[in-house]
Parts: sequence; C-alpha cells; structure tokens
Amino acid sequence: MAPRKANLVVYIMPGYGDYGEILARLGKHRLGKSCLYLGALKNVDTDVPAELIRFGLDDLNKRWPVRAN
Repeated sequence: MAPRKANLVVYIMPGYGDYGEILARLGKHRLGKSCLYLGALKNVDTDVPAELIRFGLDDLNKRWPVRAN
C-alpha cells in the first residue's frame, strides 16, 4: 500500500485481471496493471481490499512460501 496525494494505492503482484467479481463489490476505484487506486475510503467497501490482499498473498504463496511473523 502507498498513500498518495489523490489516492491510496494497493499493489498486487499478479495484477487484478482475475479479480473482477471481487472488484465489482469494491466501490469507486481505478485500475492499473498491478495497481488499485482508491479515492475516498468512505466510497469503498473496506472488507474488499482485505479480501484482495488475501487472494494476492495466496497467489504469491503458490510461487514462494509466505510466512506470517
């Protein structure tokens, strides 16, 4: 995640191509190749980014082990 002046940006390494169903529930957003741009958080279902991050970590774990500290 990276706070920017106009948006909060969430980076997911595999990109967002396979997450259309989840993104449909998100609320107002824009997409880049691996970037999810969120404007005001009041316009976003905040449970959805957590779900996207979980799916991204699960995808990453298929390639390299992900361990929680």
